[in-house]
Amino acid sequence: MISPRQAPGWWHRLDVTVRDLPLGLLLLAGSFLPALHGKGTQVGDLPTRPFDALTIAVLGLECLPLAVRRRWPAVSLALVSLGFAVDQLRGYHSVAGTALPLALISTGAHLERHRRASALVFSVAYVPVAVALYRLGSGGETVTGFVTFYLVLVLAWGAGAWLRANRIAEAERRLRVAEDTRTAERTRIARELHDVVTHHVTAMVVQAEAARYLTAAPDRLDQTLTAVTDTGRRAISDLRHLLDLLNPDHGTGTEHGTGAGADGRTPPAGRLRTLVEQTRRAGQPVEFTEEGTPTESAGSADLVAYRVVQESLTNALKYAHGSRTSVRVRHGEKEITVEVGTDGLGGPGASGGSGRPTASPGGSGRGLAGLRERVAVLGGEFSAGPRADGGFVVRARIPVGNPA
Repeated sequence: MISPRQAPGWWHRLDVTVRDLPLGLLLLAGSFLPALHGKGTQVGDLPTRPFDALTIAVLGLECLPLAVRRRWPAVSLALVSLGFAVDQLRGYHSVAGTALPLALISTGAHLERHRRASALVFSVAYVPVAVALYRLGSGGETVTGFVTFYLVLVLAWGAGAWLRANRIAEAERRLRVAEDTRTAERTRIARELHDVVTHHVTAMVVQAEAARYLTAAPDRLDQTLTAVTDTGRRAISDLRHLLDLLNPDHGTGTEHGTGAGADGRTPPAGRLRTLVEQTRRAGQPVEFTEEGTPTESAGSADLVAYRVVQESLTNALKYAHGSRTSVRVRHGEKEITVEVGTDGLGGPGASGGSGRPTASPGGSGRGLAGLRERVAVLGGEFSAGPRADGGFVVRARIPVGNPA
């Protein structure tokens, strides 16, 4: 047995012809009610005739084609119009005449091809019917009456055309929203991947490059290779968190790792210190200062602050490897402030503690732009540029409590 909640879904799964048929059957049945006899549409002044043997066929032709009014709107309109013409010429004047404006509305709304030709054919066909009704009548119906009824039919077509235009506009709007959503999601994923992968890979490249010159110092070589391994594991862990975001089951509680920070967006407590330590192991001298305590109501501010520090340290490894870098983070009640400064440029002489020059991978330029967008979304302020002493500084003021 189908419950009331399941009924709408069950009904919409039926073929459109089956769903449109009851309307035609309802008009057909209503036409035979004695109380409604002669109460339908009347064009011209022909006297109302009692139903006879031909009535069932005429009214069936007038009502039943409404079943295909959405699947084959032109066919439906042609058959209904023919039935309506016979209805009026025979003088039945039944309520089945309501089927004609309904067919016109459906044709205006659902006909896709030859719309102008169909409207023209219908208009031309109306003329001989109007002339015949005028001649068969007693002259009580004026030309104005026939024109007025035609304008009513035009209005019905126009209502259907208006519905069609609205439906097309809504479909286009939904398409644009879907495309904008996909673009925004691709941009967000690309930004997340850039933040995670670039930092870890940069650290691994610098560490691996330094290891090439430590073959004569096994202890230091082992430490460097261990640091490379640890960095790789962190990269894999962060990538898994990002892939969880793309999993349709993410957030339903069916996946593992749904605890704090498992969604890859909110770094757990202590991650900033881990990030700084990882950068130090890559050969970058980093001074870290953190004031205050992160609040649970910080929203996305903690994540954005983490990304600012992460991207800044990545750039320090790339472009100023071996230069002193300072990281200052202050957690306030209303905002988080971050300042990351690097002294000078590493250049070719930077050695990372190995005594040899180390190479650094080039940048795509999207890192700072992505940080600026992240901070702006939360209503904060972001700046990045050279210092007077030749170094580089990144500053961010991030309002807390915004879940964007």
